[in-house]
Amino acid sequence: MGKQKRPTPEQIIMKLREAEVLIGQGHTIVEAARKLSVTEQTYYRWRNLYGGMKTSQAKKLKLLERENSLLKKAVAELTLDKLILKEAAEGNY
Repeated sequence: MGKQKRPTPEQIIMKLREAEVLIGQGHTIVEAARKLSVTEQTYYRWRNLYGGMKTSQAKKLKLLERENSLLKKAVAELTLDKLILKEAAEGNY
């Protein structure tokens, strides 16, 4: 079996909108989740993460998360460089 790709935040937001329409038409949350091919638990998790968010906001969130990841990596590298220089200065090599 091939590994399924995770949906993008934009796709999740579209599915949440679709679920809102189904629920508005009288379907239960379980039925709406089933029609979206996700579990009820996934629906609630998505709703907590992306509920009420617009696709443009999701794109901005993704960019900020990517930038945050790069900044964390830079801090880790600088911290490692600092520790190496500190050891070298103390003569513990």
